[in-house]
Amino acid sequence: MKDAATTAMARQVRRRWRDREAPDGDFIVFADGSHTVMDLLCMQPPDRLDDPQAESWHWIEVLRATEWSTDSWVEVDSALATHTHAGSRAWAGESAHHGSIGWVALARDDDESTLEWLAVSSWSNPFHEVTLDDTAVTAVSTSGRIWAFPRNAPQKVRITDDPAYPGRRR
Repeated sequence: MKDAATTAMARQVRRRWRDREAPDGDFIVFADGSHTVMDLLCMQPPDRLDDPQAESWHWIEVLRATEWSTDSWVEVDSALATHTHAGSRAWAGESAHHGSIGWVALARDDDESTLEWLAVSSWSNPFHEVTLDDTAVTAVSTSGRIWAFPRNAPQKVRITDDPAYPGRRR
């Protein structure tokens, strides 16, 4: 059984999503009120530091919490793409808070757009494309990175380059 603090956090997450707000930073917030802090890392071999094709991007889980607080919330009301599949809807967009921040969400495709999870990356470019299937939410950022979020474990996101953007500088 959930304790009162967890239930209150879940209500706050749902209310903030209805108001199109999310915690500021690099987070995944789940509908049950749990929260995962993430860190976006760019890795590159030391002998290829000037080669953008040698970059490898990873959004890694730093910690997970069921009770948490944040001083700052950002607007996630600029949806640039949406896609429905099998009763769910994927959303992707940007928040103009402190520049362009990328966000991706998975919700039920119902009248309330009931949130399942919301991922916000203050270090990502906005997401301008999103697709949804039985296993993943896949979003493409304006910088040409493809983020594939497993539907049931978005913290295990895989980031690859979009082949349509060869030789680009980030």
